Amino acid sequence: MPTLSSDTPDGAKKNGGTATEPGPEPDGDDAASVSHVLSGHAGSRARDLQNGFTIEAPSRLGGARAAGGVTLQRSALSRTSIRLLFLIPGAIALLSGLDAALLLLGVWSPVMTERLPVVHGPLLVFGFVGTVITLERAVAVRRWWGFGSPSFYGLGGILLLTPLPIQVGQVLFGLGGVVLLFIYLAIWRRQKMLSSAIQSLGAFLAVASALLWIGGYDADALVPGMAGFMVLTIAGERVELARLVTLSKTTERTAFGVCAGQAVGVLMAMLWPAVGYPIFGLSLIAVVAWLAVFDAAPRLAKLPGLPRYIALCLLAGYGWLIVAGLIWTVAGPVTNGPWYDGAVHSVFLGFTIAMIMAHAPVILPAVLRRPLPYYPIFALPVILLNASLVLRILIGDLYSIPLMVQIGGIVNVIALLLFVIFSVISVVRGKQPARVPALPRTGVWAARSVAPSPAAVAPAPEEAS
Repeated sequence: MPTLSSDTPDGAKKNGGTATEPGPEPDGDDAASVSHVLSGHAGSRARDLQNGFTIEAPSRLGGARAAGGVTLQRSALSRTSIRLLFLIPGAIALLSGLDAALLLLGVWSPVMTERLPVVHGPLLVFGFVGTVITLERAVAVRRWWGFGSPSFYGLGGILLLTPLPIQVGQVLFGLGGVVLLFIYLAIWRRQKMLSSAIQSLGAFLAVASALLWIGGYDADALVPGMAGFMVLTIAGERVELARLVTLSKTTERTAFGVCAGQAVGVLMAMLWPAVGYPIFGLSLIAVVAWLAVFDAAPRLAKLPGLPRYIALCLLAGYGWLIVAGLIWTVAGPVTNGPWYDGAVHSVFLGFTIAMIMAHAPVILPAVLRRPLPYYPIFALPVILLNASLVLRILIGDLYSIPLMVQIGGIVNVIALLLFVIFSVISVVRGKQPARVPALPRTGVWAARSVAPSPAAVAPAPEEAS
């Protein structure tokens, strides 16, 4: 799950000189709504969010006016069209992964190849989710080399679909993880926060998984590493946002300890499965326990509109993470059969996709520089996803009813496609909101950038009501 970030360059050349100076620090008050929405402190903004919520895309002009008349020139990488190019491989990986899911379910699928079922998991985790996550991180760090991470993940996913040796895609996934580690290092140098350290643990697990895959491990054996990559990335974001509320240093250190324990459990599960899987399962439950106490989701659920939508996605995702943790704690190292199907899809559909659904209306506008208004219809894919997971896992897998697994899996695919379609329609229909002051460079936002953010909060367009 990605956070909002700035993509404005650190400085701009003065007329006739080479000196640089940072952009102005914004006045900040008006722009705190994004952090308020995500942290549960929406306050007086709740009424504005009742009918919708949107993030302003920055001006389409060539730069932003800074203090002293300096113009901050936008690079080519800040253009919406360029950033969309990075998402195209991720979209192809998503569609291919869904096609592979239908093949594995034993039902009709548009494309049938021998390789698709083999690369189904890594294609979705690294090729799709990895591309999306690392694109946001590249935007956040505001370094040209940071875009190497989504490039490697996206290209790796594409090449897995070709007749080229599978090792080519594997190596690119590993390179994408390495660049992601350097991105987190750059963020850590700006502001040392344990939440960034937690996310870097997830990136380390992504690299470790890719290396083991290159070394001959089957994709099924990499599930703990891929799950750790997703869970620790998202958990780090939630810890980061919790800091905006009343998180003490001791509580933050506890969160880091829990997540570090999970990283150890992941490595043990991949290297010594018999001992490691139960530890990994318990570590997932421990992460949810921390989030249940300190995360903002319960507070968000009391607010109307987008905050409630985000909260319900978060809470449902945490519930499915508990299901996965319980399965791995009790069943141990399963790599096929109903227990495997239940655990894997609890993590990667019930948890990971729920987090993407929760934050897409808030995050994508900041990354793509285009508004994505929230509409109540966004709840439909979420409901379908969770209902189909109940049918698939809690009925089909638990009671060994293959037909229920197939039906649930088909509806899983439909729910994901609906969410993508609704998001595209929302972007196309969404009006450019009136400009308001930029987000303040404090707390979670300052961890991503030292320059003023181009994203700002504005009321939703009339269509959202």
